[in-house]
Amino acid sequence: MSSPTVISIKDRIEQLWRAVSAGDEHAATTAVFETLDDGIPAERVLLDLVAAVQRQVGEEWAANRMTVTQEHAATAINDRAVSALSYRCTARTTQSRGRVVVACVDGEWHGLPARLLAEVLKLRGWKVDYLGAQVPPGHLITHIHQTGPDVVALSSSIATRLPTAHAAITAVQATNTPVLVGGAAFGPHGQYARLLGADAWAPDAAAAADRLEGGPLPDPQPAHQPIDDLPHLADQEYTMVARTRSQLVRTVMGGLEERFPAMRDYTAVQRQHTAEDIAHIVDFLATALYVGDTTLFTGFLTWTSAVLTARRVPARSLIPALDVLGEELKDFPRAVDMLTQATDHLTGTRSVNASDSRNRG
Repeated sequence: MSSPTVISIKDRIEQLWRAVSAGDEHAATTAVFETLDDGIPAERVLLDLVAAVQRQVGEEWAANRMTVTQEHAATAINDRAVSALSYRCTARTTQSRGRVVVACVDGEWHGLPARLLAEVLKLRGWKVDYLGAQVPPGHLITHIHQTGPDVVALSSSIATRLPTAHAAITAVQATNTPVLVGGAAFGPHGQYARLLGADAWAPDAAAAADRLEGGPLPDPQPAHQPIDDLPHLADQEYTMVARTRSQLVRTVMGGLEERFPAMRDYTAVQRQHTAEDIAHIVDFLATALYVGDTTLFTGFLTWTSAVLTARRVPARSLIPALDVLGEELKDFPRAVDMLTQATDHLTGTRSVNASDSRNRG
């Protein structure tokens, strides 16, 4: 008599991946339910299966093996599979550990990481108000006043939302409600969470739930303004770059035609994509100025270089774009230094001034 086949979590990941890749919601839900039937706890299904497949979706998009539309469809199917799991596994009870509001900061459309946290917290017995993606601060504060949660959990995956996250953290703390933050935007070690004054940070949903179970978060710091946390903002460089974003994009687009002749033959669609890439560069430069960290900018450019290469766009086109941007921002010393360091990073060189700046760092 043959022994039953043992299905590993790796097999289930492949099963769910095939389902979301094919746009098959029924097959995706089946994969989730069968994993539960294997005896895997619901929390591990969320974090070891669904989250793992979602990471693969992002990696496939970055490698140009999945279109934006396919990425959105796969994410939506994953989200509906989470809903099915939640309906099957989340207990209805009048008792709870406390009340948590889970929301994405305004402008953050990657809602699935926050959704996974909300589901993990519900599985662990918390009452959860999941507000979804792109929650304006005013709406969030109104909800806090209406419901009186014990803690607010804010999620952000994109670093360019850090200034908005900072404003949200400050506004929530003004209601005397502590803030737990998470997501890739806050850095791999939570360095930007600490910088922006969050009361706690967690690297993932399980760690966030563990932190909340470990006891109340500290009382929020007294009312303060963002510039109190980040005195370097007094130089107004962040404000000026952020306010002139559209003008900077137009200037760089014009300068690129002179310095990167291949662009003259671009189609309208290629030019649109180039303008979008430049806008992202300006946004990340502004954010790096906000937090005072050049590595945020250079890290983004390294990632962008890989994405461009996967799309058969010469990564060397980034260099003239940075040069034009540096000339336009010549009166902003912090911005110029960041652009110089970024260029050195991409070309594998290091200027004396940039090295001195890093040593002073």
